[in-house]
Amino acid sequence: MADLRLRTPAEPIPDIADNGSWLACIECGHVEPPLEAVIYRCPACDGLLEVRYVEPPSFEDFDGIGVWRYADALPVESGVTIEEGNTPLYRVPSIEDAVGVADLRVKHEGMNPTGSFKDRGMTVGVQVARQLGVGRLACASTGNTSAALAAYGARADMPVLVLLPSGKVAAGKLAQASLHGARILEVDGNFDACLDIVAELADRDEVYLLNSLNPFRLEGQKTIGFEILEQSLDATGRLPDRIVLPVGNAGNTAALFKAFRELVASGALDPSDVPRLTGVQAEGAAPLVEAIEEGRDHVVRWAEVETVATAIRIGNPVNAPKALPGIRETGGTAVAVSDEEITAAQRALAEDGIGVEPASAASVAGLRTLRDAGVIDADEHVVCLTTGHLLKDPDAAAAAGTEPEPVPNDAEAVLAHL
Repeated sequence: MADLRLRTPAEPIPDIADNGSWLACIECGHVEPPLEAVIYRCPACDGLLEVRYVEPPSFEDFDGIGVWRYADALPVESGVTIEEGNTPLYRVPSIEDAVGVADLRVKHEGMNPTGSFKDRGMTVGVQVARQLGVGRLACASTGNTSAALAAYGARADMPVLVLLPSGKVAAGKLAQASLHGARILEVDGNFDACLDIVAELADRDEVYLLNSLNPFRLEGQKTIGFEILEQSLDATGRLPDRIVLPVGNAGNTAALFKAFRELVASGALDPSDVPRLTGVQAEGAAPLVEAIEEGRDHVVRWAEVETVATAIRIGNPVNAPKALPGIRETGGTAVAVSDEEITAAQRALAEDGIGVEPASAASVAGLRTLRDAGVIDADEHVVCLTTGHLLKDPDAAAAAGTEPEPVPNDAEAVLAHL
């Protein structure tokens, strides 16, 4: 396996990197030019690819606002943009006090244009697709990917095909993909089955795949890591000790690790200052947690997965080969939490005024579990990543909230009821 470590200086630069970047296989080290042909996996060994840069970024390179503040750390200079990024880093005083850590912030990616972090990947990925001159865009999705791809495909005036697991996608996400004009196919199978199909279509050149198997998707998502570091410095004067995040396909875990590796490679970040990446999965869909607990360097696919957190109802996280080294190299860990713990965390966030879908709340649920177990210390500064907005899954929100109370059409009756 190629070296995925926090190190400086950066690796040797291949001859094909004449435009400032190249694609490298994380398994065998094979390299390819980045924007000359459609490519998803290594042609030599079928391993995962990632974008590498001649000049890794430093904080001084960043200018502007949102995802494209970090253009010097991206493979294209501009994107198909709907002003994504620059999401808030919230204080959550009630949860901070209840959990008992020195400082707790919530990075709310639900405040992106379509309500999830997926917009960051799509602003880059759809621009790359346009430059490659492909036709139809496509993805498999538990909901958020389809919503983001449909919106950014519409912005780029490109047709979009989405494959969804039948009956397993939250209403808010399905409505978004529909409204933005995507062609939606409901598959009699789970997310992993949908991804198998869309990957086969991509291999036949019928569609351009924009799931996180596509290395350009993760380039946009790594800007979450840059923003967390910059916002934490502005808010607290220091970097966080730990970032706790939900894990579905493990794209964000891989992307944040890549952001930190690049800053270390440029000398902008000391390896000892890199936050510990801590992944959280639902108990009913926890293959990455299983791999961490058993000390494996790969995940074993779970054929059956079920959780109220639909966005992370995934049994075969394709980015695990990038995410597992990220968790271990940063000194982090991974934990599984129950649906009941996820719903309790969703309510706790709501009590601090922050509305998230269930999968987002997994990060706070995991923080509680690890703090109770003594894995997370009381003196830590922690950022929890929440990935999707409350209204992504209105049914789950309603189930977790208070019940409406019928009253007569009369003010006195209302007062009497109260």
